[in-house]
Amino acid sequence: MLINHDTRCALDSVIDLVNTSGEGGEPDALQNLADLHRFVHRHSISDIGTLGEDDLAAVRDVRARFAEVFAADGTTEAARLLNAMVAAAGTTPRLTDHDGYDWHIHYFAPGSSIADHLAADGGMALAFLVVAGERERLRRCEAPDCRRAFVDLSRNRSRRYCDSRTCGNRLHVAAYRARRREAGEQ
Repeated sequence: MLINHDTRCALDSVIDLVNTSGEGGEPDALQNLADLHRFVHRHSISDIGTLGEDDLAAVRDVRARFAEVFAADGTTEAARLLNAMVAAAGTTPRLTDHDGYDWHIHYFAPGSSIADHLAADGGMALAFLVVAGERERLRRCEAPDCRRAFVDLSRNRSRRYCDSRTCGNRLHVAAYRARRREAGEQ
């Protein structure tokens, strides 16, 4: 699947945002404004102005709406959720070439809040997956003790874990040890 730089950045932001909820057994990573500032810095989100407590609450709300898209029963439900989110953000597509990046499209209006920025750009990135018939690439980790979100961008859509180095490797090692124990008992 071919995904341009901006869509990939928006998808990465969505995944990181959804995974801040603590659903994977970790603490909520958006508890205060300092956490929100770190999130903004980590994703190099520009043109957002001064952040306040209202922004933190609104971003948490956007996070919950993105989580609903991952949990949607089907494409029709995911599309309904994305349409509502993108419309509420006041989507205003515009061409821009800021910060050394070539021409690309922003879907948020100039001066939008961080929540509208994330909802518009992230919502459109997820919408592109739906339009491409690739909604099933929106996944949750299959490790029993992890529910982190991820987008499976593997060629054959076979990724099962949020991170093969942690969850995948941990489960493979546990299965190997179980097989070794079983072989030793015989």
